[in-house]
Amino acid sequence: MAFPERFSGLGDYAFPRLRRLLDGIPAGGEAIEMTIGEPRHGVPDFVAPILAAATAGFGLYPPNEGTPELLAAISAWLRRRYGVEVGPDRIMALNGTREGLFNACLALCPETRGGRRPAVLMPNPFYQVYAAAALAVGAEPVFVPATAETGFLPDYAALPSDILDRTAIAYLCSPANPQGVVAPADYLAGLLALGERHGFVLLSDECYSEIWRSAPPPGALQVAAGVGADPEKVAVFHSLSKRSNLPGLRSGFVAGGPASIARFRQLRSYGGAPLPLPLQRVAERAWSDEAHVAASLALYQEKYRLADSIFAGLQAYRGPEGGFFLWLPVPARIGDGEAAALKLWRETGVRVLPGAYLARDAGQGNPGRGYIRVAMVAPKDELRRGLIRLRDCIYA
Repeated sequence: MAFPERFSGLGDYAFPRLRRLLDGIPAGGEAIEMTIGEPRHGVPDFVAPILAAATAGFGLYPPNEGTPELLAAISAWLRRRYGVEVGPDRIMALNGTREGLFNACLALCPETRGGRRPAVLMPNPFYQVYAAAALAVGAEPVFVPATAETGFLPDYAALPSDILDRTAIAYLCSPANPQGVVAPADYLAGLLALGERHGFVLLSDECYSEIWRSAPPPGALQVAAGVGADPEKVAVFHSLSKRSNLPGLRSGFVAGGPASIARFRQLRSYGGAPLPLPLQRVAERAWSDEAHVAASLALYQEKYRLADSIFAGLQAYRGPEGGFFLWLPVPARIGDGEAAALKLWRETGVRVLPGAYLARDAGQGNPGRGYIRVAMVAPKDELRRGLIRLRDCIYA
């Protein structure tokens, strides 16, 4: 059965495409997986005891929006991390950020803007859920280059006023996946001001916010509070997947203006799947504890230094400011990201993701075509072996 017509522009998801490219081809060495951003630093020690103590909660329907205790823990974390006061009425627990980033369009995107098809802006390359969400509500996904020429951040202000005037939602990811750049506060302030002028909502995907090189990245709620922006014009999305090495917990949250969150909650009451109570107890503790986050951050910062040393002297190399991906340009003699991924797998056993799989050709070429994305989630010794093989195979 085919997708409905409105999803015809989606294309295949990145990882099935990669399997079609590489499966059936023998690995040229010890297989080292560097494609999926699945944290591997270890589950925090408190998870198992809390789950064991809360098992009876599996026998109860959980509250859709999150338990009062979980919402209070998230509110307290936002206060500690960003210095913002966001009450529990402005927060909703999520089954990871993907659910929220998709449903945000359902909850907040109007059917028309000024009698025309609404536009949803997104950086290009981008997290594929953004495009699926736009298409699900009949909006036009507008892919805005986030390339070296734009500092790897989308220049939404450069879009024609015709597009901006019918824009309903703009997505942003900071630290960015895949490029690893951090949107500075003045960039966020400018984007919020642009949204105020044209009437669109900023959806800020901040799931990598606790993985950074030298300073904690600013958050959109933090900047919005500082400039006095309309709280209904911004929503932020956070997750325990990267922050706490708990991708399988499927726990995150969205925070924004009270009216926006009320719409999220109403949608969730009809079509959502609330987080089971025992998992909410684990999440409550995870948002309240910083020791495990600091330990994981130290490991990622070691990995930054490792990558910097391995690629030292390589002019094309740019280490990430945040997140755990390397966004590496492919030398012209190799070809494109697909050719590089195929060569790496066939000759070394290292598995990476072609950058084109994370982007779209929006009429000016695919901005990811000349890159590969490398996930630095493996243990340090395995990561070292993989990066050295990659360097010697692609850049030697």
